[in-house]
Amino acid sequence: MGFLLRWLGAFVLLTATYNPTGVSFVGWAHANWEESLPLIVLFGLIILVAYVLFLTAVFRGIGTLGVGLILSVFAALIWVLVDFGWLSLDNPGALTWLALVAMSVVLALGMYWGILWRRMSGQLEVDDNSEA
Repeated sequence: MGFLLRWLGAFVLLTATYNPTGVSFVGWAHANWEESLPLIVLFGLIILVAYVLFLTAVFRGIGTLGVGLILSVFAALIWVLVDFGWLSLDNPGALTWLALVAMSVVLALGMYWGILWRRMSGQLEVDDNSEA
């Protein structure tokens, strides 16, 4: 359940930022730039804080190599779907949704990796630098 909640949070953050329907922060900000600049800046900073929290956990959890590997698996999956004719490269909306799903899985795995690692290995990581 923990992974699903993290994935849902990441997916909501990403799709609230941008999605092909236009109902997103980017679409709203683009349409209302002149009338709502202070609100756009405020919400943009709140979204930025959320991304910083997610990305800090991701890069501490799985690192750059882990992010690259997971995205490579998704790229190979998309290649297979296109090769079998199940997905068309002529549909940019579908590709955008797949990219949002892939990025949300990366963010969720990065957030969940410490818990998953402890369960798989039985090891604990302790970061205590205090000297008593």
